[in-house]
Amino acid sequence: MKYKRFEDLPIWQEARVFVASAYTLIKTSDGLKKDYSLLGQFKRASSSIMINIAEGFERGSNKDFAHFIDFSKGSAGEVRCILYIMLDNKYIKDEVFRDFYGKIENISGQLSNFKKYLVKNTFKKTF
Repeated sequence: MKYKRFEDLPIWQEARVFVASAYTLIKTSDGLKKDYSLLGQFKRASSSIMINIAEGFERGSNKDFAHFIDFSKGSAGEVRCILYIMLDNKYIKDEVFRDFYGKIENISGQLSNFKKYLVKNTFKKTF
């Protein structure tokens, strides 16, 4: 399959939806809004997933792209950890934790699969 823009990638689209959900969560959690350090880290880690997918796409090779997918996957792990901190500090309820954890775990799995694809195949990007 050929993709002309990173915006066409399904994994980028899903990461974008996750980031929008994260920002909505931030707006609804009074406790999180006051924890500036954790709030900033949550924003950066969430956003980093989609940013690194985009940056990797713009690189010239599958090897480079796969490297940036690794960064995205690392950020997804960071988000999972932050979710635990948010839960433990009662910034979010258990059901919100489970929902967000499931979404980010799904994204992480897709990133792993996409990296395997990149390593095995020639990714087609058209200009």
